[in-house]
Amino acid sequence: MYLKHLKITNFKNIAQFDQDFNRINCFVGNNGVGKTNILDAIHYLSFCKSYFTNSDFDSIKSGEDFFSVSGLCVGNNNIENYCCTLQRTGKKVFKHSDKAYSRHSEHIGKLPSVIITPGDHNLIDGSSETRRKFVDVSISQHDNTYLKTLICHNKALSQRNKLLKDCKSGAALDMVKMQIVEEQIAAYSAAIQQKRKDFFEDFSVPFSRYYSLIAGEGEQVSLEYKTYSGDILSLLQESRDKDLILGFTTKGTHRDDLVFCLNHNPVKTFGSQGQQKTYLLALKLAQFDYLCSKLKTKPLLMIDDIFDKLDFQRVNMLLKLIADKRFGQIFITDTHQSRIEELIDNELRDCTKIFKL
Repeated sequence: MYLKHLKITNFKNIAQFDQDFNRINCFVGNNGVGKTNILDAIHYLSFCKSYFTNSDFDSIKSGEDFFSVSGLCVGNNNIENYCCTLQRTGKKVFKHSDKAYSRHSEHIGKLPSVIITPGDHNLIDGSSETRRKFVDVSISQHDNTYLKTLICHNKALSQRNKLLKDCKSGAALDMVKMQIVEEQIAAYSAAIQQKRKDFFEDFSVPFSRYYSLIAGEGEQVSLEYKTYSGDILSLLQESRDKDLILGFTTKGTHRDDLVFCLNHNPVKTFGSQGQQKTYLLALKLAQFDYLCSKLKTKPLLMIDDIFDKLDFQRVNMLLKLIADKRFGQIFITDTHQSRIEELIDNELRDCTKIFKL
């Protein structure tokens, strides 16, 4: 997949950006000039939403009434045009070749991408929700059925939580609705669990390989998928009394977690800063390989301002990997143009474009 052209209007602090791209694209400039926001605009074209903020309206430039992000993409001998717009007084519209999607979820996977940022450390020290999202984003980009199942599961879970909350507020419990919703959650959960298990089987091999490439041999890494192994319907029924007191669902697939281990110990607790950074890089590069194998195309790779956060060894190894044509189109941000120019060797200069912001 190749993003040939990007046009941005009134997106965050960017009034206008209208440029063609090369295979390797570097955005350089001082902090606050909009480098990361360009990557976030590309993320909008992939996922119909921001990577960094929860509210779409936060992406509209201050003092403006709308934002627009459009991209011309080339893949599988086809040229596709995607456009996302949002009016401050309206709703978000996402179009493919001038035709609006009825559901934004229909677009996921059309422009696959992987993004690496300093904030990714939340994968290690953040909540289980962050790690589930990493898994779900990986699977959803190649399996739309999984995404639909996940959406249906979350909708049913919200319905159960509303029944619990209403009951806690004094309403009578509608047992018929509760039983129907719990059966739905159980059915969706079984499908989600199986897909996540399949993901870990496929993901673990490239992850271990990338960790060894970056860190060298001598350290053993592993991923453990923590989920309830019994019958979900029985679990929901058994926890119902407790859930009625608390007003929300305490157990189920929405509590799944991913445990990152290093030498059989949690990397969150026992890993050094360097080991944790290596872990994160390996996770994201393995995500790239995973999507390549499933989609039979190369996702976009975005690398945001991480060179200051890595030591020379890891930067050097990362750039060697980038130079490998196994990676397709790449977008990099940095505050130092001279560093970018030093890192890009002669073989890559003809396919590299540097944008000074």
